Amino acid sequence: MKAIIQTDLKNHYFNFKISSTVSSLLQSKIMFILIGFIFTLLLISQFTFAEVFIPPQEYIGYFDYEGVYTVGGNVKNQNDYAVIPTITVSVIDGENTFTKIISHVTIPPNTDIPFKTKFPEIIGDTPILLVAELKFVKTQKNSTSLEIIYDKTLIKHDDGHVTGRIHNNGNHIVLNPKIFAIAHGNGTVLDIVQNIERIDKIAPGEILEFSMYPDPSITDDVFFYSCFAPVDTTVIPITAKKNGGNFDFRYDSGAWYYDAKFNEDGTILTIRGYNSYPLETYANFEFPQISGKEKFNVTLNDKHVEFIQSVDTGFWHVAFTVDPRSQGILKITGFEKGLPLVTSKIPQWIKTNANWWSTDQISDLEFLEGIDFLFEKGIATVPSKQITVQSNWKLSPWIKSAAGWWSEDKISDDDFLNMIENLVKRKIIII
Repeated sequence: MKAIIQTDLKNHYFNFKISSTVSSLLQSKIMFILIGFIFTLLLISQFTFAEVFIPPQEYIGYFDYEGVYTVGGNVKNQNDYAVIPTITVSVIDGENTFTKIISHVTIPPNTDIPFKTKFPEIIGDTPILLVAELKFVKTQKNSTSLEIIYDKTLIKHDDGHVTGRIHNNGNHIVLNPKIFAIAHGNGTVLDIVQNIERIDKIAPGEILEFSMYPDPSITDDVFFYSCFAPVDTTVIPITAKKNGGNFDFRYDSGAWYYDAKFNEDGTILTIRGYNSYPLETYANFEFPQISGKEKFNVTLNDKHVEFIQSVDTGFWHVAFTVDPRSQGILKITGFEKGLPLVTSKIPQWIKTNANWWSTDQISDLEFLEGIDFLFEKGIATVPSKQITVQSNWKLSPWIKSAAGWWSEDKISDDDFLNMIENLVKRKIIII
């Protein structure tokens, strides 16, 4: 935002019939005050611009079509560097306060990316949404290679949904891209929406179509959409108790899932889910292997669901289509008893990221977020290491080669950790 101040002092002072000395002093004082005012205005403008914040008018809480309290907002990064935000959302419901911490995707410089979460725990009719707490760390990430094509193919339809096209203008394949947007109506934000068809990948130069629907409860009120934000990754992590420990998994879907539980044997997972949109969408669950021999079965409200089971770098994937406006208890059977064996001190997903990074399928940032995780969990350590909020995440090609060797088991976990710790000691990597 640029402010233009137009001032015409000349005509103003021609109307004053005072001595030249007094006039000169008066003009000098006024000019001094004016210059000070403009300087202060510019200073305030600079500090206001260089911020990461959630505009109050773009932060909302409402009950969705299924009666689940939903919170949505928009994080603005008005800096010339990328940030990784963490958002704490709290809602008062009677005598209880419910809080969710959202680890948002990395936001490139001068970019907005919306977020959305749900509170199925809320049962009252008048919950109170508290002001969100926002923290962020400074990082380095170029703008995403994905762009929305703003032409006549970007259409808001009479039933409130929007269709458009997304283009990969970069040099690398982008896996599992998402598109977010803000739905406006009645002079306010109504909903945060995302594409509901799955996009597995988009190659350099490729153009793909997308569509997104607002919550059915506000369909008739949608007037326009803003802040179309393509992102290159977003999955939802879930932890469920299993055989005396924590079983971590995640899912990617246009539907919403919550309240995950295992039975006493740890062989059956149940999770509540619903798709409020009048269009089918998808779900893809990712589970760590236990024996590697698991054979799953999926039902919704005890009715069989056609699904595809596959394995990728040590993780099972269970993917299926979600019918329009469906809800109920999803049950996945076939888990082995116990918890996944810890065969390596380094989580498998970090090795997977190393493989993808070495073959240019993901960015430096995505790989190094895994490296930061190693230090957070104490898997990698450096004596007297100073944690900073700034990161010089530009890496030499030989580091990428070494990561590729490790992903192919050509070097050991210890060799890889020693290399990472040495890079941090030498401040080639700053976390």
